[in-house]
Amino acid sequence: MKRSITSLAVSCIITLGGAQTAAAENLTRVTAGHLIALDMAPLFVAKESGCFAKYGLEVDTRFFANPGDNSAALAGGAIDFSTNPFTLAFFAANSGVPIRVVSAAGGWGVMEVVADGDLGLNSMEDLRDHIAANGPRLRAAVLQGDTLELILVAELERMGLDTDAVEFVYFDDLLAMVESFRSGNTDILSHIKPYTSDMVASRGATVITNNAEAWATKAPNTVVSVLESTLQERPELVEGYLRGLRCAADIINNDLPTALSYLEDGNYFRVSEGALEQAFNTAPAPISFDPDIESVQRVLDDLEGLGYIKPGTTADSIFRTAMIKALEQE
Repeated sequence: MKRSITSLAVSCIITLGGAQTAAAENLTRVTAGHLIALDMAPLFVAKESGCFAKYGLEVDTRFFANPGDNSAALAGGAIDFSTNPFTLAFFAANSGVPIRVVSAAGGWGVMEVVADGDLGLNSMEDLRDHIAANGPRLRAAVLQGDTLELILVAELERMGLDTDAVEFVYFDDLLAMVESFRSGNTDILSHIKPYTSDMVASRGATVITNNAEAWATKAPNTVVSVLESTLQERPELVEGYLRGLRCAADIINNDLPTALSYLEDGNYFRVSEGALEQAFNTAPAPISFDPDIESVQRVLDDLEGLGYIKPGTTADSIFRTAMIKALEQE
């Protein structure tokens, strides 16, 4: 009898294992390039929770420290999806890459400008007063040609200040920017949650603005991009990917503790305890994926003024959000 029970158990295990293997073989494998920012949490949760698998995809994630490398990988066909600052998509398009933005990555108010807590700055108005009082010229860590530079450019302009009112210190590595601010080599950090949240929690930094205030509540930080050929020839692949992201957003919006456990299991964000939860809880709106195109155009106008992109570049030239709009209306 023991032998029969054991044989039955082994048989069940083999059958279950075979079914799982067959299910895995039926998934379409794709590769998604990404950085590390709060609005990429839906990508990570979708992978860890099985949301992608639910829609027929096995998604391999590939981290890039440099947004330019992420963009180049998409252009060269090394990855199928790229989650990157939306400015990089326009740089690629200006270079002839047939890139198309299909949605925001997920999350609003993700970009924040924080100041050293010892400066006593709690708003852009405080920064304006510091400059008007001939205070020491402050050094700001930014990513050149990125939304992290553009948010500070826009906010200085809103305050009636020239961009040289502060010293821009340019980086090409997001983590190096954080270390520069942490070590006191820069006074202002234009960066992303949850790293700005970590600076507030662990270093006493103060938030002086964010991209929701600078542009619009649903102004994107990063976006999901594909090559035009993928969108035209394999729309079902794109739809499955977007459905996976929306599945993950439902988890984050409605069951944050579970979402946090997925993110902790994957060890995606290395920040102090509580910083990740605080980052989600201070978002100006629940996670969704249909970006404010007008805010994108305002950023493009600034990019054109700085000479980063060709004159007359429009958001509509590469944004293709009809699919995500339809999915969010279901």
